[in-house]
Amino acid sequence: MTKTVPSVSVSYARNGSSTKSNELGMRPMQERAFERRGEQYLLIKSPPASGKSRALMFIALDKLHNQGLKQALIVVPEKSIGSSFADEPLSKFGFWADWHVEPKWNLCNAPGSDNGGKVKSVGAFLASDDRVLVCTHATFRFAVDQLGIEAFDDRLIAVDEFHHVSANPDNRLGAQLEQFIARDKVHVVAMTGSYFRGDAEAVLAPTDEARFDTVTYTYYEQLNGYEYLKQLDIGYFFYSGSYADSILEVLDPNEKTIIHIPNVNSRESTKDKIREVEHIIEELGDWQGTDPETGFQLVKTSSGKVLRIADLVDDDTSKRDRVSSALKDSTQKNNRDHVDIIIALGMAKEGFDWIWCEHALTVGYRSSLTEIVQIIGRSTRDAPGKTRARFTNLIAEPDASEQAVTEAVNDTLKAIAASLLMEQVLAPRFEFKPKATATSPVEGYDYGEGGYDPNKCNVGINEESGQFQIEIKGLAEPKSEEASRICTEDLNEVIASFVQDKNTIERGLFDEEMIPEELTQVSMGKIIKDRYPELDEGDQEAVRQHAIAALNMTQQAKQALLETIGDDDEETGAGGESSTKPNTALIAGVRKFAMDVTELDIDLIDRINPFSEAYAILAKTMSEDSLKQIAAIISAKRTTLSSDEAKELAIRAVKFKRERGRSPSNTSQDAWERRMAEGAAAFMRYREEGRYDGS
Repeated sequence: MTKTVPSVSVSYARNGSSTKSNELGMRPMQERAFERRGEQYLLIKSPPASGKSRALMFIALDKLHNQGLKQALIVVPEKSIGSSFADEPLSKFGFWADWHVEPKWNLCNAPGSDNGGKVKSVGAFLASDDRVLVCTHATFRFAVDQLGIEAFDDRLIAVDEFHHVSANPDNRLGAQLEQFIARDKVHVVAMTGSYFRGDAEAVLAPTDEARFDTVTYTYYEQLNGYEYLKQLDIGYFFYSGSYADSILEVLDPNEKTIIHIPNVNSRESTKDKIREVEHIIEELGDWQGTDPETGFQLVKTSSGKVLRIADLVDDDTSKRDRVSSALKDSTQKNNRDHVDIIIALGMAKEGFDWIWCEHALTVGYRSSLTEIVQIIGRSTRDAPGKTRARFTNLIAEPDASEQAVTEAVNDTLKAIAASLLMEQVLAPRFEFKPKATATSPVEGYDYGEGGYDPNKCNVGINEESGQFQIEIKGLAEPKSEEASRICTEDLNEVIASFVQDKNTIERGLFDEEMIPEELTQVSMGKIIKDRYPELDEGDQEAVRQHAIAALNMTQQAKQALLETIGDDDEETGAGGESSTKPNTALIAGVRKFAMDVTELDIDLIDRINPFSEAYAILAKTMSEDSLKQIAAIISAKRTTLSSDEAKELAIRAVKFKRERGRSPSNTSQDAWERRMAEGAAAFMRYREEGRYDGS
């Protein structure tokens, strides 16, 4: 019996819009990107399978034919992704030119090392009259080092999977891009399928990033516009003992599945990856041999079905290459029965295209949120007959007898953070408006039964654009252009920093004495200040309010959504078709939250613990003993207020005094007021002790 408690389950409308093409053969995301083709620096943020490669072809052809650029260099992170830029007869679908790469200039297919013959090939290309070259990030880095920045003047540099780049000086490609932008003689198109720039550091310096015009196409728009896929489930589940013994609790042999076994350095790994694969196969059924043509393992289940399993973990390169080639066989792309399960370790992630995948099952926490987004993207392709997809993270429960119990707790918290962030990525985009300035409906938005009410806070939805418009009393508006851009484009990245903050998520989940404002105001406030020091105090507060509103709106909607799923299960039976109109559950959840409160104001939103719903899910998926153990470990670490926390609380106390005309009282009935008073007193003590260097 498989476990069926997802942390979030989102339904979509299946209106087919994201798969329809215009008269030039462009799908909606490609059309949106092409509208910005004249920009010198363009960043395209769009989910896997939305057509970024073809969007770049359209833009590059325009830059070469109509904007005076000499050549285009397409730079991809690994050789296998080079095939995404193979020849395409675009004119067949309405465009005015075809995409063509001379075989000798697709260096992803060329022999030799990145730092040898391929660099010479880049030099030869730059001296030629040919227009397009495709190479890996590594080849490009070495070529720039050897040939110099100036050699690439008047050319387009298109960087695929841009999240591989970093502003860290140790990241050569990031440093080179900084030089290209400083010289200002090239055009750059950057593309990424993840919604945050790496995990710990920015891709570009803020001044460089400000030069880029951004095209965003959300997961919501992509999935909402599919023809077949209507539901995506995200879940984390816990096991004890060996994961291979528990895997059938979450693995359904009837679903097309990619299994990523744990990294050999993780605590979930047995350190014998070959035996782990054998164990999974044994759990699935009786081995029937190997298909001589594809190298797939043939396994007969207890129901009599013969599964075709692709093993990409085998260290024998000849065997693994045969399996890998069989998976890439273009003649089998539309054959659903070609393969049933793929088992991988480091492969079958970024750029891997298997449209039939229904379940991405990952064992052990992946240290990178970007990697998790890429893995989930393997299952979110649209395919005939595929109505549901899911991502499962299978994690070892913390065990008190383990020496590495703290590491286990950290992995658990990281998995929850990843789930919270994915919920945010999958939701529609939020546009918040202060109620004081919003008193009339906006065209294109549906305000629900009864329509727009000028006397209350309204929630409108534009299903076509995938945008929520929510009115909130007391909401601070961003004043500067940069703060407005952050509130429109970057809230998910702010939330990523917030949910990954270890102290924040620990307290939000397990500190019973924690006052929500300590997270929503103090912790989020500090993250905004550290991330955007160039913004003034008013804009920092506006960004903070917008970010916490987006996170808490999604969490409150999730609560209603999970209740709806429970009701539907009772009414229709497990696995039955829900009577709920597709795509309305999350929308209804936000509306229900807005209507259930007397007035939707920012103070109310600040008083919600953003992690309360995550804890409710955790309690359903983890044993009571493990939960108690984690709580005990975290509470043992809790000490008195740090100097930084005291300072942030003191800042909030000053704001309180400005608004109320008195200082916070340590005898107040309100817990948050008492906490501000405590913080202000601690701040004074720390200052007397010289902790702040006079600041």
